[in-house]
Amino acid sequence: MTRRSITRQYPEAEPDLPPRSRGVIALFEENCTVCMLCARECPDWCIYIDSHKETLPAEGGGRPRTRNVLDRFAIDFALCMYCGICIEACPFDALFWSPEFEYAEYDIAELTHERDRLREWMWTVPPPQAPDERAEPTKEVQAAQKAAERGDRR
Repeated sequence: MTRRSITRQYPEAEPDLPPRSRGVIALFEENCTVCMLCARECPDWCIYIDSHKETLPAEGGGRPRTRNVLDRFAIDFALCMYCGICIEACPFDALFWSPEFEYAEYDIAELTHERDRLREWMWTVPPPQAPDERAEPTKEVQAAQKAAERGDRR
């Protein structure tokens, strides 16, 4: 309160944002298994997912497998409240926060971003932070280490 405020003129001067700031939701399509958890957990119902089943022949004479194939993945950012529940609900790490924030449109219908546009945002997602050296390893890492130790003794 004792210092003068500094106003930055936005288009000419880029804002200094934290590296992990929330801007737009990005999609890593290869990790999406079309489980629909993100769409079900979204409180605004702004995620639209369409898919179809594809049958894969089994190798070695087994039963053929079916898998879901993603046809459409869209997020309506005019409805989205940027709560991050969809990102937390995704068990396969297909959704991420991107720090990009410049996606304003003149028409509200253009705020529905399809999977191609969501994929473009993926390249702006910063890498995850390195874990603290003093922190305990996660339960998953501990279980994997114990399994590896048991395998080495045999």
